[in-house]
Amino acid sequence: MNAGELDGILEFLRHAERLKVLTRTAFTTEGERESVAAHTWRLCLMSLVFEENFPEVDHSKLVKMCIIHDLGEAIGGDIPAIEQDVGNSKSAQEREDLLTLLKPLPEQVRKHITELWDEYEEAASPEAKLAKGLDKLETILQHNQGKNPPDFDYRFNLKYGNNYTAEDPLIASIRAILDRETEKHAIESEKNL
Repeated sequence: MNAGELDGILEFLRHAERLKVLTRTAFTTEGERESVAAHTWRLCLMSLVFEENFPEVDHSKLVKMCIIHDLGEAIGGDIPAIEQDVGNSKSAQEREDLLTLLKPLPEQVRKHITELWDEYEEAASPEAKLAKGLDKLETILQHNQGKNPPDFDYRFNLKYGNNYTAEDPLIASIRAILDRETEKHAIESEKNL
């Protein structure tokens, strides 16, 4: 690797650092906004703790997808699912932002990350489908355990990501547990409004 490639990698890593401070709509148990990097960390942890339950999955590839799935948000920020317009493609904008972020990287690395991201976005493999499902579960888990504002819309989560969490029996079981928790939070929240 030459000095120019190293400079490009360092430039990319400096820009990716934004994910440490870029916040999402999820709140921590302390009531602080969750960072994109914190979400990504727990998503990777989930892929590790459930590894034995998915022997057919390439776990290295799964973790790589989990790591890069929100990289484009370093440029364009996080657009919460509840605020996304049906007609606008969050995916297209996020891919464009990803490509901008990846520009300083050597071509081979850029190509590898882009291919992984495209495969994830299209849910085109068992690894991508599992990453998508775990991503939705991690989001709902955080919404259920976070110290959310009084007007937080828990009911949105009862529909959120169903298409990615219904197929696999284990993922569906986890989803059922989280949906019960979500329903409890929704009822409690509605009583307090």
